[in-house]
Amino acid sequence: MPTVEAPRQARKLGGFEILEEIGQGGMGVVYLARQTTLERAVVLKKMRRDLTLDPSMVERFQREARAAAAVHHQNVVAVYDCFTMRGDHYIAEEYVDGPDLRSVLDEVKRLEPGIAAIIGLQIIRGLEEIHATGIVHRDLKPGNVLLGRAGETKIADFGIALDGKTLGLTRPGMLMGSVPYLSPEQLLGERVDYRSDLFVFGILLYEMITGVPPFSESEEGARDTMLERMQNGRYVAPRKRVDGIPRYLARLIRDCLQAKPARRPTTATDVRRRLERGLGRISPADCRYRIASWLWRSELVEPAEGSTQVLPAEVAAAVRGGYRRPLARWVVPATIAGGLIALGAAGSVMGLFSGERVAAGPRGDAGPAPDPAPQASSEIPVPRSGAEVAPLAVPESSIGIDEAPAVPAAPAPAPATVRFAAWPWAEVRIEGGESFLTPRAAPVMLAPGAHKIVFEHPTYGRAEYELDLAPGQERTLLHVFPEAPEP
Repeated sequence: MPTVEAPRQARKLGGFEILEEIGQGGMGVVYLARQTTLERAVVLKKMRRDLTLDPSMVERFQREARAAAAVHHQNVVAVYDCFTMRGDHYIAEEYVDGPDLRSVLDEVKRLEPGIAAIIGLQIIRGLEEIHATGIVHRDLKPGNVLLGRAGETKIADFGIALDGKTLGLTRPGMLMGSVPYLSPEQLLGERVDYRSDLFVFGILLYEMITGVPPFSESEEGARDTMLERMQNGRYVAPRKRVDGIPRYLARLIRDCLQAKPARRPTTATDVRRRLERGLGRISPADCRYRIASWLWRSELVEPAEGSTQVLPAEVAAAVRGGYRRPLARWVVPATIAGGLIALGAAGSVMGLFSGERVAAGPRGDAGPAPDPAPQASSEIPVPRSGAEVAPLAVPESSIGIDEAPAVPAAPAPAPATVRFAAWPWAEVRIEGGESFLTPRAAPVMLAPGAHKIVFEHPTYGRAEYELDLAPGQERTLLHVFPEAPEP
């Protein structure tokens, strides 16, 4: 959770100091504030004074706080307090340092299917917990999905949430929600349940992948309405709009967008399991790493002073040029310490950090790493592949009377063996070729000679090393990002 410093003349409000106004909506004003007792940034929502005259609007405002406070999940914005002061009603909730999905889509138009699936998985995990609490969100839309700079994905705004076990406050025939992020039953003003949220989830997934929602408001002169298109399933299949969409994603979107609730997936759990099967049961930590890296590479988050390193111009240009990698290359073990232990059996994790540790310079670029003599007793012995090449045997019958036997080729030099580690973790690139994420237990075989090594982290920046390896040499290269917390 980021901390913020209060300006000299911050407006005090109980245990909070209002720092600045960050937005306005139909219900009121949103402020960035500082909770003084816990030294953390929070969001304060203040209800419009004229709305307080309507008891039903006050109830709706307070119900948002109760509904969100009932859900405790990493993919749902947390509510800290709901209070009244000087006649005004406030909700204090978690501050997410990053853009909402609406802003992201406006900037990049559409997401890669892999990133869209991972963000969708985080959304459905939060929605699963919301439904388990007995709540129907009813206003799931890009503007209510927040993406933090550390890769968090959180569902916000329970303003029109409905307790699935009660009749709620909505009268029959009343339209609640945001066009075009509505289910057919919402458009008809009918009673909704959890499957209504799943329909809208299908709309979000479709828009993330294709850049446009499957249904939109009818244009002037159109012969059908948005409701009729929903009821008849008339929309362009996502695989016809964008090439390379995995079949499992297209089928999931199709099933979520079924007009009749009975034909949709039964629960958010069903949707979550299907996404996990398609993505390879990726963990929440893996999701955050992938999303944070993508936000950083896409320049969708600004660097935070003191914690985020700005990439050099040539690297940023290469990112914009479309640098991508398959999903499987990004699978990261959830426990950093466990991966570091696997790097060697000669000592503990903390012992590793007392070895070859090099801190990055002012711009995150470390100088050339020292070239110690080969180590034998302090590291795990690693068998060397291709240490020698036997001379090529030539049959005697193929040698002419006046011909000398062919001279066998010189044996190829034995490769060097390098283990890589980083704190807290990093993407390692070797001369712009092979890349992987740490922690990595397996060593890397490299040809003798000079190699450029790049360590990158979406929050802590970039560092470069120049390794000059001798034949058969064994090395361990550890990079600790200076801005990272102590291990």
